[in-house]
Amino acid sequence: MTDLSMTGRSMTGRSMMGREASGEPTPILQRLLRFDTTNPPGEEGECIRYIRDLLAGAGLETVIVAEDPERPNLVARLRGRGDAPPLLLQGHVDVVTTADQRWSRDPFGGEIADGCVWGRGALDMKGGVAMMLAAVLRIAGEGSPLAGDVVLAILSDEETGGDLGARFLVESHPELFQGIEFALGEFGGIPTRIGDRKFYLVQVAEKQICWLRVAVKGDGGHASLPVNGGAMTRLGELLRALEEQPPVVMTPVAERMLADMAARVDPELAAALRQPIDHASTELVGERLGPQSALIDAAVRNTVNATMVRGGSKINVIPSEVTVDLDCRLLPGQTPRDLLRQLEPILPAGTECEVLRYDGSTAEPDLSLLPLLRETLRELDPEAVTVPFLLSGSSDARFFKTLGIQSYGFLPLDLPPEFEPWGLIHGSDERVPVASLDFGVNAIHRFLRKFSARYAAALTSEVG
Repeated sequence: MTDLSMTGRSMTGRSMMGREASGEPTPILQRLLRFDTTNPPGEEGECIRYIRDLLAGAGLETVIVAEDPERPNLVARLRGRGDAPPLLLQGHVDVVTTADQRWSRDPFGGEIADGCVWGRGALDMKGGVAMMLAAVLRIAGEGSPLAGDVVLAILSDEETGGDLGARFLVESHPELFQGIEFALGEFGGIPTRIGDRKFYLVQVAEKQICWLRVAVKGDGGHASLPVNGGAMTRLGELLRALEEQPPVVMTPVAERMLADMAARVDPELAAALRQPIDHASTELVGERLGPQSALIDAAVRNTVNATMVRGGSKINVIPSEVTVDLDCRLLPGQTPRDLLRQLEPILPAGTECEVLRYDGSTAEPDLSLLPLLRETLRELDPEAVTVPFLLSGSSDARFFKTLGIQSYGFLPLDLPPEFEPWGLIHGSDERVPVASLDFGVNAIHRFLRKFSARYAAALTSEVG
């Protein structure tokens, strides 16, 4: 389904009053959280249509594009003066399941308690979408157009691979993104404290999805007779061996991130941060940084985790084959063949490996907007140290990269030191502080104005 008709102010938009339309992120996020967009099945349509009406009410042009009518995507445009290229803000509104989780509050209630907005997606990533929407609504309400257009892409299906969302958009409707060079999106801006310094990690690159299915074979037979070295035993040996992750492979982004961090902490922590660069090891990082070391460890090596096992059909039959699915995340520049070479020493004899999915990306990131992002954050938080970040997972940014668009994970949240976000993302009691949402909106709004001013200054200089 595709609705390519552009709409300006609608009757729904004109009647929409109050804090949501004025660009306050908290009420927008509350509304977004109350749409159950658990993926699967997703069913993001009602949520997407709410956002369309909100933006149309502020005068933005909107278009809904969908491969599946129940899983639409919205592209909206705030027109600028035409003196600068468009800038893309992209984010998804589907969320992961809450099944088998214990929540203190309704995960789809959007409640405010203890200074936070609670609900599935508060951090990943309806909170980020609310910040983007609020920033653009503020720009629209100020009556001072930016140098270039702002394009908003609100997406479905990110949590299960993005095939109906960003992939469909860039493959079927690339014309909607013509002329765009840069984008803001997930996943970055959450502060990480190392020593006494606060680092804002701005995502500039991400690891590649590589899903493998490994078939482990062995002698089968009747389960009343002992069988040594069968498929189940070999599988157990493989799973134990996988606890030793592949070796360190340093990429330019990870080296820049670690070097920038090391330059701003005490000598002991600096030595730990530099060890992966100098000695191809993360042992010191784990010893000195504790839980924070996982982010760094994942940024300097391919990772492999067993997630699904299948084998056997009857309790009294020893299977001759069992399979295990591996969620592998490859560093930029690495390929499935590189990973299989790393895994070869631990794979049992006769094992067969199948690549189920590989979303490759090898292009080097464009860091030219990093100074402007750094300047924006320092003005709002003098403690901020902004460093480029290689995301251990994947996001919709990889699809926009195929159009030549460099995405920056820039959804900054000035979180209090005691607030630990990483365990809440995809976990129970997901929530975000109200004050942090306001900080993020101010940062995005300020960056949009700075980006516009930079191009306006360049144009004036050329004319002069």
